[in-house]
Amino acid sequence: MTSQPTSCQREVFELKIIVDGDACPVKSEIIATARIFSTPVCMVASFDHRLPQVEGVETVQVDRSSQSADMFIANKVKAGDLVITQDFGLACLAIAKHAYTLSFRGETYTDDNIDYLLERRAEFAKRRRQGARTKGPRPLTDDDRKRFQQNLTKLLQEKQEKREV
Repeated sequence: MTSQPTSCQREVFELKIIVDGDACPVKSEIIATARIFSTPVCMVASFDHRLPQVEGVETVQVDRSSQSADMFIANKVKAGDLVITQDFGLACLAIAKHAYTLSFRGETYTDDNIDYLLERRAEFAKRRRQGARTKGPRPLTDDDRKRFQQNLTKLLQEKQEKREV
């Protein structure tokens, strides 16, 4: 099983960017980069995280339950789409559907690293249940934003080049 769509799948499916928008700190970078490549964007968030209406961006507000946005995205994503999320579980579901996956810091989730990330998340959750303190993610830096935008640009550029061939 491959972690990314095959070249045949890439040609059949048109890429759409689907964003887990509940806590996404790189929305403006996604919108700006998607516009350059004329790529549709769908931002999904619960009603607790109001998304402003932006021209050319589909916004979807889902109910307040903790997994509503993730479940909506998991049901919407198709092979060849790009899911942008920090949620390893959602990334795993997207990978299983042969979608591209990218973190808010520009890291690519793949079959090669998702199991490790899920195991690490489970281990930290176990430690917290036992009373240990674990560190949360470090604050997003300008370098993280640049890396994210560079990796998003690279992925969209590769996709566009494949489409033009």
